[in-house]
Amino acid sequence: MIVDAAELRSVCYLDVRAKFHTRILSRGVKYEVAFVVIIKDNAQGWEHLVKLGLLFPNVMQEEREEDLAKNKPRNKWIEIPVGEFVNSSEIEKQAGEMEIYLRGSEVLYWKKGIVIKGVVIRAKN
Repeated sequence: MIVDAAELRSVCYLDVRAKFHTRILSRGVKYEVAFVVIIKDNAQGWEHLVKLGLLFPNVMQEEREEDLAKNKPRNKWIEIPVGEFVNSSEIEKQAGEMEIYLRGSEVLYWKKGIVIKGVVIRAKN
């Protein structure tokens, strides 16, 4: 699933979310999820870790933190891993919908210079 790109020009609070119905995915297959982004040369305010996660109603939640300020290439599309999951009958019974998110830290500070193209969900070998 890819959505139109959005550029963060200047925001204090960041909370990007997408929802996806897992019913169209093959059951028993392991999937990986990632945000597709460009970190521009003028990116600022990313000194604090961002949180990335997958939410499945009443089943499980996976969350991790990522440092977008260090060791990331600039001005090219990269994937920021969110997590992995196996599409199971338990997930499908719980409405079959997952939520994918990217959030800034709890500290409010101004950020800019990232373009978010969307989310990729693909089978993992």
